[in-house]
Amino acid sequence: MSQEQVGIKAKNGLCQAWVFKPGGLGPWPSVIFYMDAFGIRPGMKQMAQHLADLGYVVLLPDLYYRHGAYGPLDPKEVLQGDFGAIVGPLMGGTDNHKAGEDTVAFLAYLESRQDVAGDKVGTVGFCMGGGMALTAAAFYPDRIAAAASFHGGNLATDLPDSPHLQVAKIKGEVYLAVADNDGSYPPEMAKLFDAAMDAAGVNYTSELYAGKAHGWMKPDMPVYDAEAAERGWAKLSELYARNLR
Repeated sequence: MSQEQVGIKAKNGLCQAWVFKPGGLGPWPSVIFYMDAFGIRPGMKQMAQHLADLGYVVLLPDLYYRHGAYGPLDPKEVLQGDFGAIVGPLMGGTDNHKAGEDTVAFLAYLESRQDVAGDKVGTVGFCMGGGMALTAAAFYPDRIAAAASFHGGNLATDLPDSPHLQVAKIKGEVYLAVADNDGSYPPEMAKLFDAAMDAAGVNYTSELYAGKAHGWMKPDMPVYDAEAAERGWAKLSELYARNLR
């Protein structure tokens, strides 16, 4: 795995981030990868490199930079313990709006790289990162041409940073990959979110991955499903090919 670690001056401090690239000569379109609640670890980096190998410069920022040092965490070990006690303090340092505000620094960084092609950027997020990827698309509609959420949770809540309250600003194409066994995104919430997208006229696709559980895309999760993950990567590749190439 080839990776480059960089420091990006974000709103509330220095954000460590990792850059992954395809082999060969660029430049390539770019993507911002929004991590899940377990933070930066080998599994996230593996996924970012997989995406890079599809032909993109991928920026994986550590959205827990406000908290300070941690981990790396092993999701399987964390899930056997007290998830809230371990991950809660980390999650308290970020949210959809903070990640959206941080994104201006990520976009500026990508724009500064000579191996990045064009000014249109994709976003993708997994679990916690799903709502962040969508929020970023709403905060920067003229830059984010495609956004994807894989088993994103809490996309339509009564909180002020709920992603469904921002979707009217989105101009890019959106792909939602939904698990049908996901307590963080039950069917009634999915209906609310889809209704908001429909009312806003967003170009989006929401697909249910039947029989899959929250987190199926991530290779270090106990619910990982390789076949469904390949389907997800193929859908993401198609989304970006339509909008970033």
